[in-house]
Amino acid sequence: METQLLEVFRTVARFGSITAAARHLRFTQSAVSRQIAALEAEIGARVFDRLPRGVALSEEGRILLPHAEALLDRLDTVRRDLDELRGLGAGRLRVGAFPTAVAALVPRALASFRAAHPQVALSLVEGTTPALLDRLTAAEADVAVVSTAPTAQLDTVRFELYHLVDERLLVAVSRDHRLARRRAVRLAELSDDPFIVGSATDEENLLRASLPDGFPARIDIVAAEWTGKLGCVAAGLGVALVPALAVRGTPADIRLLYLHPEDESVRRIFAATVSGRSRPPAVSRFLTHLQQAAREFGA
Repeated sequence: METQLLEVFRTVARFGSITAAARHLRFTQSAVSRQIAALEAEIGARVFDRLPRGVALSEEGRILLPHAEALLDRLDTVRRDLDELRGLGAGRLRVGAFPTAVAALVPRALASFRAAHPQVALSLVEGTTPALLDRLTAAEADVAVVSTAPTAQLDTVRFELYHLVDERLLVAVSRDHRLARRRAVRLAELSDDPFIVGSATDEENLLRASLPDGFPARIDIVAAEWTGKLGCVAAGLGVALVPALAVRGTPADIRLLYLHPEDESVRRIFAATVSGRSRPPAVSRFLTHLQQAAREFGA
C-alpha cells in the first residue's frame, strides 16, 4: 500500500470534504477521488460515505484511521531521525587508532569534530593495526587509523584506505648519550647500542621492518608502556625508535635525533573503512577532520 493513499485518506477524514482536502494537498479534486477509490479497492471496503455535503467515515474507515495515523506518524519520525543523522544532529562515531596516533593526531581530529557536531556520540579504542582491522570487519568500529611499515602492505581489497600522512621514525637517546648533541645520525653509529622496544612481538617486528637487512639490532629490554620505554632510554639503558606522531609525549631528558636520509624509515598512516560497506555521514565528515589534522601535524 502506498503511503500517499493513507495521507490522502487522513486528510479527507480531517476536513470531511474531498474538495477541501484537495485544496490543502494542492491536488485536483479528481486526483483525490481517484486515490480514495484506489485505497478502497486495495482494502476491499468503502472508507467514506458520500453525503450531499462532504463525506463521512464509514465503519471500516473509522477502524482504518487510527492505524493510518500511527503508521504515518511513525514514518514522519523515521524521516526526522534520518534527517538528523544526515545532518549529524544525532548518531554515533566509533574510532579505532594505533597507540601513537592517539598521542596527538586522532585527539585533534576528534576535538574539532565534536566542536562541529556535539550531538554525535564519540568513542575511541586503541589497538594494533591488525586488531583494528579485525574490529572494522566485525563492525565494531566505523573507521580506524592504521599504519604500515615500509616493507608491508595493507589489504586494499577488503579495506578502503585514505592516506593521511607519512611518518618519520626518530631515534630517542638519553641527554648524556655520546650522540645527543647531533641533529642526525647514521644507523651504523648505533650498531653497538641496545634497542628498547615496547613488546617482544609487534614492536620488534616494527623495528626489524624499519631497519635495513643485516643491521645488528640488539634488544635487551622490553617495556610495555611508552613511559617505561622512554624512561629506560633516559636512564641510558639503550636507544629507541620513536614515531613522529608520539613526539608530543617525549620527556625533557630525552633527545630525539633524525636519521640520515639514506637510513630514514617512513611509515604510511591511513584511515581505513571496510570496502563495500555504506559509509555513515559521521564517518565521511570525520575523514575531513582527520585529513585537516594530518596537514596541520606536518609529520
